[in-house]
Amino acid sequence: MLYFVLKYLHVIGASVLLGTGAGIAFFMLLAHRTGNAATIAAVARIVVVADFLFTATAVVAQPITGVALAWQAGYPLSEGWIVLSIALYIVTGAFWLPVVWMQME
Repeated sequence: MLYFVLKYLHVIGASVLLGTGAGIAFFMLLAHRTGNAATIAAVARIVVVADFLFTATAVVAQPITGVALAWQAGYPLSEGWIVLSIALYIVTGAFWLPVVWMQME
């Protein structure tokens, strides 16, 4: 039962990350296409709030549920695909943090 709860939370977290990431990129693109600095600033303020409410929550939940799922399924964290997914997660985070910083400015 715990495995399925963790799996559910992991899938929801991935969906939130993908959905908010795509939504935020879409709205920022539309704002930038206006060329209006006030519009861009207003959208960026809202995007920062969405990033902290939704994206940051999912960013924390994903590795926790992922490691717990691997443990529940009996996979060692040294398994190749797990190491690769953790590395890609870290690389993605390294790209995400500067973007959030720019949006806050």
